[in-house]
Amino acid sequence: MTIAALYKIFLDYSKICTDSRKIEPDCLFFALKGESFDGNQFAEQAIEQGAAYAIIDDANLSKHQQFILVEDVITTLQQLAHHHRKQFEIPVIGITGTNGKTTTKELISTVLESHYPTHYTRGNFNNHIGVPLTLLAMPADTEVAVIEMGANHVGEIDFLCQIAAPTHGLITNVGEAHLEGFGSFEGVKTAKGELYKYLEKSRGLAFINKNEEHLQEMAGQNLYKVLYTKSEQPDLKVPIFETELVAASPFVEIAFLSKTGISQSIKSQLIGLYNFNNIMTAVTLARYFKVPYKKIKQSIENYTPSNNRSQIIEKGTNKFLLDAYNANITSMTKALESFASYKEQNKIAIIGDMLELGEYSVEAHHKIIDLSENLGLEILTVGKEFSQLNRKGIKQFPDTTTLKTWFWKQSFENTFFLLKGSRGIGLEKLLKD
Repeated sequence: MTIAALYKIFLDYSKICTDSRKIEPDCLFFALKGESFDGNQFAEQAIEQGAAYAIIDDANLSKHQQFILVEDVITTLQQLAHHHRKQFEIPVIGITGTNGKTTTKELISTVLESHYPTHYTRGNFNNHIGVPLTLLAMPADTEVAVIEMGANHVGEIDFLCQIAAPTHGLITNVGEAHLEGFGSFEGVKTAKGELYKYLEKSRGLAFINKNEEHLQEMAGQNLYKVLYTKSEQPDLKVPIFETELVAASPFVEIAFLSKTGISQSIKSQLIGLYNFNNIMTAVTLARYFKVPYKKIKQSIENYTPSNNRSQIIEKGTNKFLLDAYNANITSMTKALESFASYKEQNKIAIIGDMLELGEYSVEAHHKIIDLSENLGLEILTVGKEFSQLNRKGIKQFPDTTTLKTWFWKQSFENTFFLLKGSRGIGLEKLLKD
């Protein structure tokens, strides 16, 4: 069956399911394969549970009038998603970067959604399966789409661009993450820079944060660009978008000049200086796409972080800054520097292992402990990577469960804690009853 023919079926049955345990009536079930499962084995079950059709790639299955046999299910899903994407002549904004891409995506989507029918990546559906599923969920009335793209190997961003065909894009930053997959920091730059390369070839437009190292160099000379930057004194004469940092403690507050020269201020509910760039980026895109100021202000000020990202949680007299969705050298450094700047007298940073660093891991974890000491921070470490360093004078825990058992036997009072670590460490479990 051709993609065009399958698309006609999709128009009648637009719900996509890839998990046989979550079949919805009249959905299309795509029988994906994984390391430990084969969706083809559940195709008949999916039909029995109400799926309209099952897209399979196992020719040995018994013939069924509701089975659609294709050469490769995942490739078909991706091609169908691209075909659907090409039915829309709208701005499609691709977002990638080492840190902050999900928060930035959520902020951008929030402000654009206040003025346009906006479709965007839910959660972190940002890989070779998540991006197609996001695109296929795009309703007919969408006027702008925001697509997050993740990667841990060179070539992945380019592949996702071929599917999503972004017209606009931005890289939040480039830092030292997934070095095991990228091989080196230069590998990170190459991989993230694939978004710029795609936009250059397709005559798209990139939003470039001048405050972030490497981005202008990576963008080269032949890419259509909109520049934006932090400014202590915004100047209408400068042909770039400027945003002023008004305050960063406890929450980030920004300001910018409107076209009429009036200063507009926004007080966010995001804590941490590192969130300034995320907010600035969202405000820049909102201004570029002509979202009225009142809607920008209301959207940013009403946004509250979730999913273990920059959340403030209070328990008794103690306060926790939960930023444990993920961690790498760059994000950990920014988090610790920001935490050290807070005025609270009693502060303790609870830091978990940074995973997927490969041969750079030992050096990276030593650097983070050195940084903590230079900042004068008291720290507790969690995870095998930190524990094997055997650094004297630091309380170390092999995992979060062991930390939790010890932690709640202590009598901490009026203390501010930072929780920062990779997803696999699960530091948020410390706060769960």
